[in-house]
Amino acid sequence: MARRVNLPAADDLFRSTDPTEVAAVRERTVRAVPTEPSGQDGEDARRRPSGRVRHDEKITIYVTADELVDMEHARLELRRHHGLAVDRGRLVREAVAMVLADLEEHGRDSMLVQRLTED
Repeated sequence: MARRVNLPAADDLFRSTDPTEVAAVRERTVRAVPTEPSGQDGEDARRRPSGRVRHDEKITIYVTADELVDMEHARLELRRHHGLAVDRGRLVREAVAMVLADLEEHGRDSMLVQRLTED
C-alpha cells in the first residue's frame, strides 16, 4: 500500500519568525475566503460550496483551451480587483453551487435549463 507523504509548503519553510512580520503576513489583503459572515441559513445554506476543505470525491472535466484561459482570467480578476485568492477547483465549486441554486429556485426558467435547451 502506497503511503502519501505530507511535505511542508514553501510558505511553511520560509516563514518569518519576527513577530512584526508575522503580524503583517496575517493582515494580507488577498484572502482565500471572504471575511464577511455570510448570514445565510436554512435553504440557502444547502447550496453553499464546500470551500477550503479536504474533498473526498473527485470528478474530471475537459475544457477547451479558450475555456481554460477564461477561467484563469477570472481567477486573476478575482485576485487583482477583489482580493480573493481562489484556485480553479474553488471557482468551479462556486459556479456549480450558483447554477444548482438557480435551478432549484427557478426550475424551467433557470439559466441552466435555458442554456441547455439552446443547443
